[in-house]
Amino acid sequence: MDTVFIITILIVIAALAFDFINGFHDTANAIATSVSTKALRPRAAILLAATMNFLGALTFTGVAQTITRDIVDPFTLTNGSAVILAALISAIAWNLITWYFGIPSSSSHALIGSIAGAAIAAAGFSALNYKGFLKILEALLISPLIAFTFGFIIYFIFKLTLKNLNLAKTNKRFRYIQIATAALQSYTHGTNDAQKAMGIITMALIANNYHTTTDIPFWVQFSCALAMGLGTSMGGWKIIKTVGGKIMKIRPVNGVAADLSSAIIIFGATLIHLPVSTTHVISSSILGVGSSHRVKGVKWDTAQRMLITWVITLPISATLAAVCYYILNIFM
Repeated sequence: MDTVFIITILIVIAALAFDFINGFHDTANAIATSVSTKALRPRAAILLAATMNFLGALTFTGVAQTITRDIVDPFTLTNGSAVILAALISAIAWNLITWYFGIPSSSSHALIGSIAGAAIAAAGFSALNYKGFLKILEALLISPLIAFTFGFIIYFIFKLTLKNLNLAKTNKRFRYIQIATAALQSYTHGTNDAQKAMGIITMALIANNYHTTTDIPFWVQFSCALAMGLGTSMGGWKIIKTVGGKIMKIRPVNGVAADLSSAIIIFGATLIHLPVSTTHVISSSILGVGSSHRVKGVKWDTAQRMLITWVITLPISATLAAVCYYILNIFM
């Protein structure tokens, strides 16, 4: 059997594994607030998230095309198979490490950093498409700040409009609303996160001469949607505890404000074809809501841990991918 074909199959399997892991790693992002407020039972929340992630992943492909062409040029990528496989191994490893320790790190940062690191190891810094790569970095870095601001403003509006209402009755009503916002957030998560694996599979197909455009084949889109949906159905309990309870004590009205703000940012990024870290967008929305509610109520030590992980993920994943590339290059 053709060696290039075998390697391509391995890359597809690794990309689907990444999407599956991304699903259970990031499940917490979409449902942690609804679980922590008891708006949804954990199993029902996970089933809802899995279904909506799957549907969201089938809806758009713009982010996938950005991943395919804007970090490196797949048509001229040096030793493309080794670069892509090394990137996937690195991203999967970092996801599993952070999942094990219950740290809500970014799968997007890990994958994008890994692609860049492996490409640089293969062909030097000239391998990067700087215009596209910097555009992606800007989206990754700015989106949490916007999410924090939106969370703060939306909850502030809620406080003003609901201040004369009975708190117990308001929270009961918002539990029902939170089911809808959790579904919306899961859908937007699928529209953005699942596309990253689609992009890297398409990149591999181009690099190995099985595909001639950056358009995403439907079988790639469907298989990635299915992998993420199945991964989501596995749940990510450690991260659910971190996002849902260790940032702040979340009540239904807080959860709705956080869900709405993060869904707006993620879906907005999807519409303009930019990958963002759903992990950091959702966590930042919760921080914004918490700051608007009561600054002292936010557990800033957890926020500090998340910020450190946010900063170190790109360089660590890039370095790890470069090491993986050098090892793979010996055997390929």
